[in-house]
Amino acid sequence: MHDEILISVHRLQELQQAGQCLVFDCRFSLTDPEKGREDWLLNHIPGARYAHLDEDLAASVSPESGRHPLPDPAEFAKFLASVGWTPNSLLVAYDDGSNALSARLWWLMRYFDQPAALLDGGFAAWLEAGLPLESGATQVTSVALSDLRSSDSMIVNTHQVEANIEKPEFTILDARAAGRFSGQIEPLDSKGGHIPGAVNRPLQLNLDENGCFKSPDLLRREFSELLGQTEAKDIVHSCGSGVTACHNLFAMEVAGLRDSRVYPGSWSEWIRNPTHPIETGD
Repeated sequence: MHDEILISVHRLQELQQAGQCLVFDCRFSLTDPEKGREDWLLNHIPGARYAHLDEDLAASVSPESGRHPLPDPAEFAKFLASVGWTPNSLLVAYDDGSNALSARLWWLMRYFDQPAALLDGGFAAWLEAGLPLESGATQVTSVALSDLRSSDSMIVNTHQVEANIEKPEFTILDARAAGRFSGQIEPLDSKGGHIPGAVNRPLQLNLDENGCFKSPDLLRREFSELLGQTEAKDIVHSCGSGVTACHNLFAMEVAGLRDSRVYPGSWSEWIRNPTHPIETGD
């Protein structure tokens, strides 16, 4: 298993030149689902495949699910095989810059016990460094399917969240912006607020002024101040649909705080059931 999970643009160049990685562009707009693919076609890091959040990194929405259910292992394996990924290649994901979306792909690879990393600063950092770009669809050769097995100990479901309200065993850490968490604004879902007992850490707090991840020491200090004596294994990450939740989990991993989990359904699945309690305010 590859140890690197956060790499610089120059380290990515080294890995590409050595043929040791495969790059995935995860740019996506929740309000304009085709914009990310259009941006990729316009220009991208040379060799980058495109991973569409709705089509490749999530299953179809059901009446009970949130907005981005986890993909079926066989379908996700088909996607990876179709663009030439093999298990001996480190997958490096990026988006516009914050890694808010590419963290989903990184986490999915971890969920299926495969090596992956994020490009620190994303596409913005690549542009800032003045490195080469490529346009048009990347030419790929499909490969044989890999057998992907999920690690279900890394997730919790809605029933577990319900039980946790009655008998708390873990703390939910919500990655949404403060206004959405408090219920003051809600641009994407039908109801505002948060799961009772949840704690808010907007994912932007994981980044410095350049859009790169803060240092491991600073991240560790900030998470410790927020979570007190709660151990990482007792943290469950949530957000609107289980995508940006992965950003807080990734930041905790960078900080050396390992083994936290994700609630894939997150807020958009929680509110499917009208009997579920909702909290508002800070």
